[in-house]
This record gives sequence, structure tokens and C-alpha cells, in this order.
Amino acid sequence: MTVALAEAVTTLPRAPGLAYEPKFDGHRLVVVRTVEDVVLQARSGRIVTAAFPDLAAAARQLPAGTVLDGEVVVWHEGRTDFALVQRRAAATAARAAVLARSMPASYAAFDVLELAGLDLRARPYERRRALLVDLLLPLGPPLQPVPMTTDPELAATWYETLPASGVEGLVVKRLDQPYPAGRRGWRKLRHTNVRDAAVVGYTGSPRRPVALVLVLPVGDETPLVSSPLTPALRAEVAAAVARAPGASGPSGASGATGVTVTAIGLGEVPFRPLDPPLTAEVRHASARHPPPEVLRLRTDL
Repeated sequence: MTVALAEAVTTLPRAPGLAYEPKFDGHRLVVVRTVEDVVLQARSGRIVTAAFPDLAAAARQLPAGTVLDGEVVVWHEGRTDFALVQRRAAATAARAAVLARSMPASYAAFDVLELAGLDLRARPYERRRALLVDLLLPLGPPLQPVPMTTDPELAATWYETLPASGVEGLVVKRLDQPYPAGRRGWRKLRHTNVRDAAVVGYTGSPRRPVALVLVLPVGDETPLVSSPLTPALRAEVAAAVARAPGASGPSGASGATGVTVTAIGLGEVPFRPLDPPLTAEVRHASARHPPPEVLRLRTDL
């Protein structure tokens, strides 16, 4: 099942005929209720039914021939916890049953693609939403429709107040829109933060840095690899590296690359450490997705 995608925007869209939903911090999950059983599919297409036996059991209450699109989340101390979702998704079948009891999953459904064998993807979102609510409200948790509003002022209030509950931002859809499978037909407004970060290294060569290795002033201080640098930033970083104390020494900018860091979507990546670190102004939505974006080096400190 190919899922719909969303294009990032930097301001809240406001126009007649729009719907606003909170974007929960979890894993995208398609729930397929077949005649025989339930199949849970990740966004990548991987089947993850064994990792979420609690959701699979709940989905057996759905009528055969039903397909839902949504987000699996785990609540902890009043907010969604992405690290716990990751643990659930990576669990073996034997471990999954234990985790389902200690950290139960919830399913925040935001679309119904098929109902009782009828393909609904060509129907307008407004109609699919009504069918989704009618389907899930009688069942109750852990299968629940996400909140939705057509009031941009209420959506703006959600955007400002819901992050404390683990909400990443908003997804905006047209009420008359069919399901845009495989396309960025929706829009998403994520919470972003611009702040200073320590540059503890970089990937690439001293003359042509590719990305920076950053430690953000929030979280557990785990180094993150930034998104690729622009040509202007590459030149600026290369010049700063050349000026850095110890740049040609064994522990400086051109030292060994035996050190690695985990980069989003790339796994372990070798990098060249910087000691002392530089400082950069970065923009980031979360510690996992998308990677931090470097805006500029801070030379005014």
C-alpha cells in the first residue's frame, strides 16, 4: 500500500476548505484487515505485525476489507515517546508480547482507504473523515481517529500548545481532496527551533566538507549529522577549518577519520573531529527527522 506524503511549509496555510490535524511523533503505519487476519505495514512497505500484537488484536474488530492510514505512538507520562515506539518496532516476536504489556501502543488513525472491501481513495477527504470517525468511535482505544478542525484559529492554538504532549506540528489537507497516494499532496507545519550548536566535527575532506557533526543544546548530547551544506557554507566551513588551532595535527580537522557517528538514514558515518569545536546556528525540528539544517557559522562569539 503506497501512502500519501506531505510537503513541508513554514507558515500555517489559511484558506476556505482546509482541514487541520495534529502530527503525532510516532511511526507511520497502515492497518490492513483482511478476511483472514490483520497485516500491519510500515511506510517502507515492511510488514511489522509481529512487533505490535496489541494493535493487531484490536484491529481484528474492524470489518474485513478495511485499510487505515495513521501513526502508531506510545504514551509515557502524558506525552508520546518516540524512543519507546522505536523499541516496540524493533522488538522480536517473543519480546513484542512483553513490551505490549509494559508499553502499550496506540493508533492515531487519520484516513480510511478501504472499508468493507470498497476502495475510498477517490472519495474526498471530508467524506473519508466522516467514515473514519463512524468506524472507530464505537471501538475506542487503542484505535482512535486523530482530532481534526476546519478552524484555522483553533489549529494555531493546537500548534502552540500541543507540543508538550509530543505533537510535532500540523498536517493540512483539502476537504475536497482524494487520497494522494505516493504524492506530497498534503502540507505539514513542523515545530522548528533555531539555536546555536557545537560543531564537533565534519564529514568529507578539509577542503570540501559535506556536512557538520553537531551537538545540540537539548536532548542527551548525542552528536547528529547535519543536512548537506550549501556551496557557500562549504566554503565558509573549509576556511574556518583551515584557521582552526591544530587543524593539521593528529587530533585536529585533518586527523584520523576512524571516529563514526550515526546519521539519519545513513547509519554509521566516519567524520573528522574538531577540537576545539566551532559554533553554528542551526534549525531543527526534532533529533531524528529531518536532520538539523546549518544556517551559518557563528564568528561573532
